[in-house]
Amino acid sequence: MLRWLWVGRATSFGEMTDLPRALRERLEEAFDTGLPEVVERTTAEDGAAKFLLRLPDGVQVEAVHIPMGKRQTVCVSSQAGCALDCAFCVTGRMGAGRNLTAGEIAGQYLALAREAPFGPHESNVVFMGMGEPLLNVRNVMDALDLLEREVASRRITVSTAGIVPGIEQLARRRRLPNLAVSLSAADDETRTRLMPVNRTWPIAELFRALRAWPLEAGRRITFEYVLVDGANDSDDAAARLARLVRAVPSKVNLIPLNESPEWLPDLRRPPADRVDRFAGVLASAGVPVTVRRSKGLGAVAACGQLKGRETPRPPWKARAFPVPGR
Repeated sequence: MLRWLWVGRATSFGEMTDLPRALRERLEEAFDTGLPEVVERTTAEDGAAKFLLRLPDGVQVEAVHIPMGKRQTVCVSSQAGCALDCAFCVTGRMGAGRNLTAGEIAGQYLALAREAPFGPHESNVVFMGMGEPLLNVRNVMDALDLLEREVASRRITVSTAGIVPGIEQLARRRRLPNLAVSLSAADDETRTRLMPVNRTWPIAELFRALRAWPLEAGRRITFEYVLVDGANDSDDAAARLARLVRAVPSKVNLIPLNESPEWLPDLRRPPADRVDRFAGVLASAGVPVTVRRSKGLGAVAACGQLKGRETPRPPWKARAFPVPGR
């Protein structure tokens, strides 16, 4: 049955034709495959598509398909919400949701493989959708076992806001995915305002765990840095970031804020010249840096934005950093 789900992309037991018919009928009566149902699909002009998926118990999560030439990237969710309340994240504004099972995580990949469509060994997978993967680390590691049936570990990335016990647990796995850490500030004061998780695991403790991460030759830790206008995008912030990330083999991925007037009304992305200047400071300091030019804006493909259209918005909680022009 597992072969039929992964190799045959079966959506029902009835398609598993090398099982006896009587067995298939009994399976259909007693069980379902657990594969998610596509509720909504939005596609942007660049080809990126976001899917709103319904799980068997009615919970809805998001997954994203991004075409990238001969390969594609599939972004999956690990929770049905998020309790971390990062200032720049729509999912965090919606609040906590339950952990997804390993099958529900891997099922998102299978659902997109049917819808996109794409075959085995043709994609990268990133755990950058809804939720904090390392607050659901046991199910995430079981999902990795399933995904690695056709996606090499070097093509899988787990992104975390800095859950130190989860990083340490994931580091003991025999096959390591790529590790991406959402950092977004190089000092505790600013990072705590943007990412309250920093109160529990401040920067010094986070980097202690990262220095112990067993990197193979040629691999790096990725630091994701969401640029918010007036909050963390100054030249001084860039210089502090450069000094900090040189502690480990790494690269920085700058992500200009994906704006959401409904959910993040007082936050803006920096002007393009400010983003380029920030990247220039890092590059001048010898830090490998890329700027993520957002794909899928027309598909509301930032984390939580599609589900957010159907979710009542709680009152806005202002953060203690200035925003120019507001």
